[in-house]
Amino acid sequence: MKPLILFGLAASAVIALSAGAASLAQTPAANPDAAQFDAQGRFLPPANYREWVFLSSGVDMSYSETASADHHMFDNTFVPRAAYEAFKRDGKWPDKTVLALEVRGGATNGSINKRGAFQSGEPMGLEFHVKDEARFKGGWGFFSSLNGKPAVMIPPAAACYACHQDHAAADTTFVQFYPTLLPIATKLGTLSAKYLAEEKH
Repeated sequence: MKPLILFGLAASAVIALSAGAASLAQTPAANPDAAQFDAQGRFLPPANYREWVFLSSGVDMSYSETASADHHMFDNTFVPRAAYEAFKRDGKWPDKTVLALEVRGGATNGSINKRGAFQSGEPMGLEFHVKDEARFKGGWGFFSSLNGKPAVMIPPAAACYACHQDHAAADTTFVQFYPTLLPIATKLGTLSAKYLAEEKH
């Protein structure tokens, strides 16, 4: 931050500025990991999502029986530390939570690897699941971003919304794939009725 240039200001103005700065210093900082939007309502992808809590990683996952791919894909899920701690306490996500899903390609040949696949290269895609109960009908919105650019919300008619409503374990999120959180939601009784019904079959 550049220093304020105070030369030429009256002494009273200097005192007022100093008092204002002291007041700002005592104001708690806003949550830097909360969902942020620009003036057009586009979601602003957080640049530091990889510093959040790592929830889980999936390999070649698909929710369609007919889907197939000729290459390996990894998906990594992250959530801010404060939201993670809140879920451990309440079994649901606090408002303004952002979950980040990072998609990376998989490779089999490289360095000393002789078997299996590892993640390689830059992210091939970034998706965000954002909880904002005042902004979104149903409380959640989905966004897909390329190169960290502001993202327009995926329309509510998209299949991802119904899929999460019908199959997600807790708070419309796929907690069944997060091994550190599924036992917590089970213990706290926050698993969805639809998920529990599916698990019985």
